[in-house]
Amino acid sequence: MSNQVKIAIIAIAIVIPITSYSVWASDSNLQFQNQNESNKIQAISSFYPLYEFAQKIGQDRVDVKLLVPEGVEPHDWEPTIQDVQKMQKADLIIINGIGFENWVDNLKEMNYQGIVVDTSNGIIKKKIFEEPNISDKSKTSHEHESGDPHIWLNPVLAKTQIQNIADSFSKIDPKNKSFYQTNAKNYKDELDLLNLKIKNDLSTCSIDFIAFHDAFSYFADEYDLNQHTIISSNNPHGEPTAKTLQNVINTARELNIKIIFTEDTIDPKVSEVIANEIGGKILVLSPLESSGKGDYISRMTENLENLKEALC
Repeated sequence: MSNQVKIAIIAIAIVIPITSYSVWASDSNLQFQNQNESNKIQAISSFYPLYEFAQKIGQDRVDVKLLVPEGVEPHDWEPTIQDVQKMQKADLIIINGIGFENWVDNLKEMNYQGIVVDTSNGIIKKKIFEEPNISDKSKTSHEHESGDPHIWLNPVLAKTQIQNIADSFSKIDPKNKSFYQTNAKNYKDELDLLNLKIKNDLSTCSIDFIAFHDAFSYFADEYDLNQHTIISSNNPHGEPTAKTLQNVINTARELNIKIIFTEDTIDPKVSEVIANEIGGKILVLSPLESSGKGDYISRMTENLENLKEALC
């Protein structure tokens, strides 16, 4: 056997194990990365504010998905088959509660085995009364009692929602409890500053404003304001009657209101009609029900600036 053949055999004997090890190491690293990904808490948030809250708290240790698509009104949203499949894979589903997610009662039928985190736990709910539409005259008409779900628009109550999310992450992943709790505390500190700014900026202003739908009751209570609405429902969909529009116009004139609010996901023409009648203008007061430009704090600050223009 020549020296060249011997050298070739030795080279092959060395290269094959090294190559095999390299492939094994690469596969092992990929498996390790996949394992790390699968070890993350798999969370689904029902709509935008909760999605942001969960991301702030979980950061890189929680995989958070948004259930209601961007630009879709969450009040009447219903899950598709694909949404149900997505939910079935989640460790927990984070909801607002107070009847905001009308599909939650069907989760058992959807075969969901995970945890439902109701972020309204610990919050005193405002009761609302709505007159139902009853076509059957044999039934007695009566007021239907339900709760106002718009707690996230009050930064003080949003802190409770954030804490409920942090506690749920800590329970399912106790080894990272301090991580979640610290993130929650830091974010709540930011909301304390937001709350203080709103209080200071509105403290010497008028108190009456006209929102599009009944979304800012918790906010108004927190900052001693008086909310009037074009749509008296918790749901922004619906067309006001001519009588309703006239009542709103009369209210605006009586209270010398010159700014009528609309929302960022609806047609502003109804608010424009009222504003034209009183010689005023429209501005946006966003209920933050879907994602948009900026985060929760910046969008709440935009609301504040528009309220200041209307009230101060």
